[in-house]
Amino acid sequence: MRRTVFNEDHEAFRETIRAFIAAEVVPVYDEWMQAGQAPRDFYKKLGELGVFGIEVPEEYGGAGETSFKFNAVITEECARAGVSFGGSGVHTALCLPYFLKYATEEQKQRWLPPFVSGDMMTAIAMTEPGTGSDLAGMKTTAKLSADGTHYVLNGAKTFITGGVLADRVIVCARTAPPSPEDRRAGITLLVVDTTSPGYAVGRKLDKLGLKTSDTAELSFTDVEVPVEDRLGEEGKAFSYLGQNLPQERLGIAVSAYAQAAAAVRFATEYVQEREVFGKSVASFQNTKFVLADCKTEVDAMQAVVDRALDAHDAGELTPADAASAKLFTTERAAVVIDKCLQLHGGYGYMQEYPISRLYADTRVTRIYGGTSEVMRSIVAKSMGL
Repeated sequence: MRRTVFNEDHEAFRETIRAFIAAEVVPVYDEWMQAGQAPRDFYKKLGELGVFGIEVPEEYGGAGETSFKFNAVITEECARAGVSFGGSGVHTALCLPYFLKYATEEQKQRWLPPFVSGDMMTAIAMTEPGTGSDLAGMKTTAKLSADGTHYVLNGAKTFITGGVLADRVIVCARTAPPSPEDRRAGITLLVVDTTSPGYAVGRKLDKLGLKTSDTAELSFTDVEVPVEDRLGEEGKAFSYLGQNLPQERLGIAVSAYAQAAAAVRFATEYVQEREVFGKSVASFQNTKFVLADCKTEVDAMQAVVDRALDAHDAGELTPADAASAKLFTTERAAVVIDKCLQLHGGYGYMQEYPISRLYADTRVTRIYGGTSEVMRSIVAKSMGL
């Protein structure tokens, strides 16, 4: 069936991204895998290409687009090639919405131009050791100085994607203790300069998948953060974080669908080339049936994702809609990719084959952005259960 979710501008952008990936990423991707991160200068190239400025208003150096579909195109093309753009997805899909919605005019003028160019890479630090998804339980604190000029930040964060190379990190910290009536109160967003004394990057975490996306532990010891670098109002961060979750979960759903589609493509190509018992693997009825099932699953995932993309652009994607899309695509993608790896036989377990990377990379989609169990709770609540 003809896909209608993208227009001519999206498809022209797709061709640009596909050519860029072929020239700038595929030839060196194995080196990035070994290094555990994309090189810092690669982000400058993304900035020059205009990737970071798609949704940034023109007065700050961006293109002023409002559609999330351009981000979806990037996700699909990276999956198609079996690569990623390192930690840059957090920079645009997670951090940018906070800058656009909550930054003052002075902050936008200061931060958005280098954000667009790639001179200032960003990350967001929410999760803490021992708290996981319980953001209200965070222990990191930021106390306002006696003269009211800065906050003193202390604490630690973990699982911070982009945390190794980031120049600024949006840190969630307690500026007031929780109340018995509302554990979520008293949390504030601070945009922390990573060169500040007392700011430290701990371990670069060795993950099962997403090997080219630098993920780190961070610690803060009496880090002074100017009040001018507070994002939004003091104590309102929890509500801010909730407002961006539908887009974050939509992005994960797009990624899961794209990875599953890529897995079917890789497996189809492989079984046509591989021979066993003097016949191509593709000639066996089991192979045909497995891939037919997988394609059907991918078609269903695409329908869910496309409907969600249209709803998001129209401002109609609800938290429950996004949770449903994420739950369905991530759970089904795991099944599809597993079947496609099986068709590769032993070679599917080798990292030189992109199917093995997809298998590892897709596992986290059922965890981050809210676990599948959390998604089920959100959907059930929307049903009145």
